Order: sequence, then structure tokens, then C-alpha cells
Amino acid sequence: MSPNTNNYYVPSPSLWPLIASIALFLMAGGFAMQMNDIASGNFVLIAGVLVFFYLLYGWFRDVVKESLSGFYNKQVDVSFRWSMGWFIFSEVMFFAGFFGALFYIRNISLNWISQSTLAWPGYSSWTEFTSTWPTNGPAATQALEAMSPWGLPAINTLILLVSGATLTYAHWGLMKNNRKQLTVGLILTIALGAIFLYLQAHEYAEAAFTMDSGIYGSTFYLLTGFHGLHVTMGTIMLAIVLFRVLKGHFDSHNHFAFEAVAWYWHFVDVVWLFLFIFVYWL
Repeated sequence: MSPNTNNYYVPSPSLWPLIASIALFLMAGGFAMQMNDIASGNFVLIAGVLVFFYLLYGWFRDVVKESLSGFYNKQVDVSFRWSMGWFIFSEVMFFAGFFGALFYIRNISLNWISQSTLAWPGYSSWTEFTSTWPTNGPAATQALEAMSPWGLPAINTLILLVSGATLTYAHWGLMKNNRKQLTVGLILTIALGAIFLYLQAHEYAEAAFTMDSGIYGSTFYLLTGFHGLHVTMGTIMLAIVLFRVLKGHFDSHNHFAFEAVAWYWHFVDVVWLFLFIFVYWL
């Protein structure tokens, strides 16, 4: 079938959304089983991760083939941009919900639920559960110290800020059709993303608390963990873009895939700044 750019391209029905649902179900189920000390949870989680990587390979492969087929026109490009914009907006709302929960816990709930005599699983009372928040109650009852912002978190903040600059450097190279600058900028950005993830894993390994460490541990790992997941996905997508650059797929006029990943990465940078300020610093 020859391309006809006068028509709006609609892809054929695909099984990839179904496979994505299966992967996410297995990963979420496996993680929940792990949290409840069910031995088979590890196998379910690993199965979900393997299905997820198969999904990434297959779906990205098909999308790349479509982009090189010549079926896309200006209207399709506009649709892609609106779709990516709405996707990032949904991500903003996603993290807004998490920050809202953090605000509610820190500024509202800690003031009154600690007075309740009701018990939380694993704790004798709400007082014991909420006293594990570093700033709640007398110092003698605070079981945890807040994670210091001026060690690895500050280094990771600098790393992500620099990664935003290296990605912009790569973008400038693409707009000038300078392949060397584009490639170097992408490699540096991917390396910085990988270093960020390594340091965050090291931070988790050295932390004095876990997700079971009361409401502070749960909130801390929820926010930073989901952000780490987004950095992981962004690094993977940047690696795919680099592979496509090495194949010569982009030029200064046709490079929306690069732009979409760049938008996503800059969004991840901004979210980390909020995390650094409200989770680590304040």
C-alpha cells in the first residue's frame, strides 16, 4: 500500500494495548504480593517486567515502521503534539494527587489522627503510626529522622538539571543537522539519567527506614519511587531515540519522536525540583 498523505492515517487494530494491560496487571499484582510477603510475588513481578519489555520492543518497533512509511502528514503531526501535551498534563495531575496527599498528611491529618486510639496494622495506635513522621510530636517519640536533602538528593538534583541542559544541547544539534552534537548530547543525557537511578537505588539501600516505617516511609517511597519509575522510562526512551539517531531517522524538520521524549524528560526534571523542595528540604 503506497502512502497517501492527503488522508489522515489510522493504524490497523493492535494487540499492544492489551499486552500493556497484562504487563501492568502482573507488575502491580506481583508488587502487592511482595508487600504482603507472598513468596510467588517475585515470579509474578518478574513475569510482568519481561512482558513489559516485550511490549516496549514490539510497540516501538511498529511505531518506528509507521513513522518511516510516509503515511504521516501535517494533521497527524498536530495530533501527536496534542496527544503528548494531554499525556503530560495527565502526568501533572498524577503527581499533583501525590503532592496533595503529602500536604494533607503533613499539615492536616498529623494534627488530629494522632489523638485517636484506633490501631493501624502493625501499630498499637494511630499515635505510634504518626509519630514516625519526623516532625510530629516530641523529639522523644520521633522514631525517624527526615532524609537529609544535602547529600545524594542534592547531587541528584544537580544531575537532573545538567541532564536538561545536555538534552537541550542535543536538540540544538538536531536543529542544525549536526549529528555529532546531537549524538553526544543524547549520550550524556542517558548517562546522567543512569547515574541518577544508581544514586537513588544507593540512597534507598542506605536509608534508615522502609515503606513499612509508618506514614513517613510510605509517603517518601511513594513519591520518590514513582518519580524514579518515570526517570527509568525516560532513560529507556532516550536510548531508543539515540538508536534511531544512529540510524539516521531524524532531521531538522521531522523529529517529533525526539521532541516528545524531550518534553517528557523536562517534565521529569521539574517534578524532581518539587520533590526535592517539599519531600527532602521542607
